Amino acid sequence: MAKKPIVGVTMGDAAGIGPEIILMALKREDVRAAANYVVYGAPEIMARAADFVGWKGVIREASGPDDCTFKDGVLDVIRCRSVSLDECKLGELSAVCGDLAFESIRRAIADALAGLIDATATAPLNKEAMGMAGHKFPGHTEIYAHFTKTTEYAMLLMEGKFRVAHVSTHVSLFNAIKAVKKDRVVTVIKLVYEALTGMGIEKPRIAVAGLNPHAGENGMFGREDIEELVPAVAETASLGAVGPFPPDSVFSRAAGGAFDAVIAMYHDQGHIPLKMVGFRYCECDTDGPTISGINVTLGSPVIRCSVDHGTAFDLAGKGSADAGSMATAMITAAGMAAGKLKSKQEQKTGATGAQKGKE
Repeated sequence: MAKKPIVGVTMGDAAGIGPEIILMALKREDVRAAANYVVYGAPEIMARAADFVGWKGVIREASGPDDCTFKDGVLDVIRCRSVSLDECKLGELSAVCGDLAFESIRRAIADALAGLIDATATAPLNKEAMGMAGHKFPGHTEIYAHFTKTTEYAMLLMEGKFRVAHVSTHVSLFNAIKAVKKDRVVTVIKLVYEALTGMGIEKPRIAVAGLNPHAGENGMFGREDIEELVPAVAETASLGAVGPFPPDSVFSRAAGGAFDAVIAMYHDQGHIPLKMVGFRYCECDTDGPTISGINVTLGSPVIRCSVDHGTAFDLAGKGSADAGSMATAMITAAGMAAGKLKSKQEQKTGATGAQKGKE
């Protein structure tokens, strides 16, 4: 039987729903079957969340991944900062919570780079709280890029077979328009191609969304589509890139199965359609909204899958948040890690066989 991968799960902001949705996800058999999990954060915060969601297992503090038990009913938690419950009040912005969230991510990345864990899954952090602690990063993606020294990276959102990657993310709309350059678009297309082929899609169909209305209407509404996107698509056509297409229809076509992924030009252009598909709100649903869809960081040496929603301070402590996105992120991270481990084993076996053939 293949060895289970080890997935490090970062707790997110302690004042939000992160700790709760991690435990709720771990109640699911399919999540537990996919990997061994260790949480990066603070044991007392996870213990508090266990009361909110009715998790009956044991919260155990571990010094590191090699100190984890990975036993049924036991959740190993690596302490990343000393905190008290009074310092991490539910639903309140706090520099302490921001620092704990940041240190949890930093430690998980370090352990992944050291080969102690095989992948990471991240619960939501609060950027304002993190900034209050002096950590001026726009989000997870940039933190991972910084600590892994990655210069070419991108964000891929996934909801089932609906996938959207971004040319830019956490910048102003003014700067996002300036970021639409041929070389950057080519880089994102290549990263998406590598990700899709790694998922087993042999000949990906990658649609490029236009920047301007109607993809510029042949220059009537701007020249960016002609001068930057058309050359980028031409250079990557052999990878399955097509377009640019009018952005008001290309996402619907992708959701219908016409494409394996869409390259969005900026944050909201890609996030809005993904969340229209994955976030389901209905006033007639007494169980509340259902939240699905995940975020995968492309280009990083550390596998990272994340929820595609925020800390939901207003729901913290109620035990009613939807854990679907967290569960999917954990399962996806486990699957990507298992695939990577299998590939390494096959390469090792192939190398060993080649060596024996020479003897």
